[in-house]
Amino acid sequence: MHAFIRQRPRSSGRERHFCHTNGEPWYPFDTTAYVWNYQSEAVQADTLASLAASPFNKIRKCVFPKHYHYNLAEPVRFPFPGNIETGFDYTRFDVSFFAELEQQIDRLAGLGIEADLIIFHPYDRWGFSRMPLEVDQRYIRYLVARLASFKNIWWSLANEFDLLKEKPMHFWDAAIARIQREDPSNHLISIHNWHNPPIHYPSNAHWYDHHNTALTHASIQHHDLHFVPEWRETFNKPVVIDECCYEGNVDLGWGNITAQKMVALFWHGVCLGGYVTHGETWLSDDEIIWWSHGGKLKGESVKRIAFLRQLLEEGAAKRLAPVPWGSHWDTSMGMSDERWGLFYFGDHCPGYKMMTMLPPDSVWKVDIIDTWEMTITPVAQEIRQGDKLELPGKPWIALRLQRL
Repeated sequence: MHAFIRQRPRSSGRERHFCHTNGEPWYPFDTTAYVWNYQSEAVQADTLASLAASPFNKIRKCVFPKHYHYNLAEPVRFPFPGNIETGFDYTRFDVSFFAELEQQIDRLAGLGIEADLIIFHPYDRWGFSRMPLEVDQRYIRYLVARLASFKNIWWSLANEFDLLKEKPMHFWDAAIARIQREDPSNHLISIHNWHNPPIHYPSNAHWYDHHNTALTHASIQHHDLHFVPEWRETFNKPVVIDECCYEGNVDLGWGNITAQKMVALFWHGVCLGGYVTHGETWLSDDEIIWWSHGGKLKGESVKRIAFLRQLLEEGAAKRLAPVPWGSHWDTSMGMSDERWGLFYFGDHCPGYKMMTMLPPDSVWKVDIIDTWEMTITPVAQEIRQGDKLELPGKPWIALRLQRL
């Protein structure tokens, strides 16, 4: 595999996708384990083994520890010397903590996995989300100086930046500019928003402005992926839905969707020209939950995400762009140069489809894909615009289209 990009991803014109330094496409298949790096050696080893056997080539993780449901254990080591009882010495860094962080990032690189490093987040009981400005600035400088040489680093300024109420918008402007200025390797940069569906469903007014040219892609939290085409057009750069809900059974709405729904979100996102991040929140007697601690993957979505990745990566390069819905609003449709396409029906169950969305004067080989059973069934006849295509009439069906 070629080294991953160190310059900006291609984000102009119709593409809005990622690539390697040699121009070959790179498709992010992400997962989330926010503080796996704070867990025991045994759990870290389980995490790396799980990742090695998974389809994931990027993982979101935090620098600072996390205080939240199922995250109440006290870490052994912190980025700054000290502890919660006696306080922290912000004038210096705990070099042993960062040496361990470097080792973890190196291990990910050995697996071909990008480390999307979350620099700030609001889930805190130690005071790291409320440090003085000069400490924040020194921390950013140190982090970039220490880690910019790693080829597999991405900078995520914050997870749910808008919940860090003490940091005004100009703080984020300056932090993004500083990273862009001081990172000689030009790693990818993003910033992630909070999402509360009853409050935020139709509005992105609380987001950071992804038009900022220093941001290489739009990192978005939202549960409805039908907005992906609009966001691609609006920001003219790759769109990654870094949080869209997690497969699992915790008592919080963002973390108790079915595996079928998790897989569906991936298919909708990819077919609409975006990318989606996985998460898993299955309750466990040892309270080791993948979304935060890593450990062992237990869900049913992972192997089906691997199936989607295989479909996308095999054969010629693909730059999926959304096909306008027209009357087919129930279908997420993506085409690459009008030569290759993926159409996904999600939980809709059509018994047939009139293929009016195909380009005129074109002939297509079509395969019917059961995305849950992971089967591919070729359609015997060639398909043209307006033809009636018989379908199984069950959920989780997709089409692969190859122009003849």
